[in-house]
Formats: sequence, structure tokens, C-alpha cells
Amino acid sequence: MAAPITKTSEAPVFGLWLGRNLRYLKRYWTLYLLLLLPIVYFVIFRYVPMGNILLAFKKNDIILPVWQVEWAGNYGFEWFSKAFADRDFRYALRNTLMLNGLDLILGFPAPIILAILLNELAFKKFKRVTQTVAYMPHFLSWVIIAGLAKYLFAPTSGLVNILIMRMGLDAVPFLNSSFHWVWTYVFLGIWQSVGWNTIIYLAAITGINPELYEAASVDGANRMRKIWHITLPGLKPTIVVLLIMSLGRILGSDFDRPMALRNPLVRDVSTVISIFVYERGIQGLQFSLATAVGLFQSVICVIFLLAANKIAEKAGERGIW
Repeated sequence: MAAPITKTSEAPVFGLWLGRNLRYLKRYWTLYLLLLLPIVYFVIFRYVPMGNILLAFKKNDIILPVWQVEWAGNYGFEWFSKAFADRDFRYALRNTLMLNGLDLILGFPAPIILAILLNELAFKKFKRVTQTVAYMPHFLSWVIIAGLAKYLFAPTSGLVNILIMRMGLDAVPFLNSSFHWVWTYVFLGIWQSVGWNTIIYLAAITGINPELYEAASVDGANRMRKIWHITLPGLKPTIVVLLIMSLGRILGSDFDRPMALRNPLVRDVSTVISIFVYERGIQGLQFSLATAVGLFQSVICVIFLLAANKIAEKAGERGIW
């Protein structure tokens, strides 16, 4: 007798749920109408092209549609095997991890430190000017930055090396030596992005309760104590989220930055995965190989993202979802 009662009781519950949702949609239908355009954009330009991922598992054919191309050998993993057997790809993988790792280690703390320093400034006008000057490089393209770098860091005619030689020191090959190029690459990346990322941390600092600082002052805490026990804990959720996102891009690589700064003398350290895909996929017409490399890159980035998010949740912090 219990089963029929349960079935009959489900109908009113479903009716209440349906009526409540219909009233909600009738009230907020304009918001969903505004949401329709971005959804259509993502479906057409982001999800529909994902069908071409099949190129990574099929023979290299740019004439036939992807669904008509025959499957590649080695159970469809022929291009993945060729990629890992390619010495240039292994170098590109190494360079990508090295450059992104240095960007993460040196570049990630930089906006946090700058945001704390700006927050501690007593002169508000100087703070605004400094913040504006710091984030302006974000709006420069890497082509412009590379042009400036070549004039500033040229071995004999660059302004920086002229000053170094006038001090009685030898000129530094900033862009012509592999070792110096790596550090110049990282420094320019920090200079270009530190000001823009600082805005995020300054916004997070403004959300910290000012009464905490007042209570700390009453207890006799100095500035360093306030930063360590109030500012940094207040920034911790923002730091964790941005760190997770940065780890998710550990194997990703920009194309314009290394492409604009590279030259034949530093090819061994400047060839990253994006440049490898460009040279082999577009210039070499090996679209299946380039798709396989790009798919591998995306899968590894997703794994890093999920792992970092899980570690953050295990540590008691809120992840990105």
C-alpha cells in the first residue's frame, strides 16, 4: 500500500516545483534573453570547432572533412608517438615548463608585494600615480615591448649596455645569450603584467575590515605585524584562486611573447610549444601533428588545474568552483 501513496504524492510536488520555476522564468526572462547571445557565441565558436580535435587521431589530410579522413596508425595515436619521438618537441616542452615555472616562481609574488606596498603608502596621490604607471605596460603589445627591448638591451648600442660599459664593466648579451635571454624574458613578463595583477589584490585588500587594523594598533602591532597577521590572511582566498589558475596554465604558452623576443641565437631556449605548433602545423602543413600536440597541452593543463583545485580544497581553502 506504501508504493501507490508515494506515487500519488509525487504529482503535487512536481506541480509545485514546475509552477515555482515558471513564475521565476516569467519574472526574470529578460536576464535569460541577455544570456542567450553569449551562449550562442560559445556554442558556435568554442564547442562546434572542438569536432576538429579528431584530427589528432586521423591521417594528415586538409582536403577531406575530418569525419571522412581515415584513422591514423598505432590505434589512432600515431601523431602522439611522433611528437614524443621528435627532439624539437621535447625541447619545446622543456622550454615551456622552464619559462612558465620561472614566471610562476618570480612573477606570481610580485603583484602581491606591490599591492601591499601601495596599500601602505601614506600619500594617496603618489599611490594613484604609481599604480597608473605600473599597469600601463599591460596595454602595450609584445611587438612594441620587443622593439623597445631590442633598443634598450642591444649589445653595443643599447642604453642599458652603454651605461654598463661607462661603469667599466663588460656589455651583457641580454638578448643574444641563452642564459641572459631567459632572465630578460622573465623580467619583461613581470614588468608587463605586475601592475595589472596588482589591481586584483588591491581590490581584495579594500574588502578587509578596517576595524581589524584599528584593533591591532591598539594592541601595539607595528606595520609588519599588521601585514603578516591581517593583510596576508585577508588576501589568502584571492591568492589561492589565482595560484590555481596559474598552475592550470603551467604548460600553456603565449605565442606573441616568445615569438617577438626570440632570435636565431637563442632558438634553443625560446622555442615553446606554441611556436612548435605554428612551425609544424601552419608552416609545415602537419595539421594532425599540431592538433595532437595542442590536445596534449590542453589535457595536461586541465589535469594541473583539477589537481591544484583539489589540493586547495583539502587544505581547507575554497577552490575555483
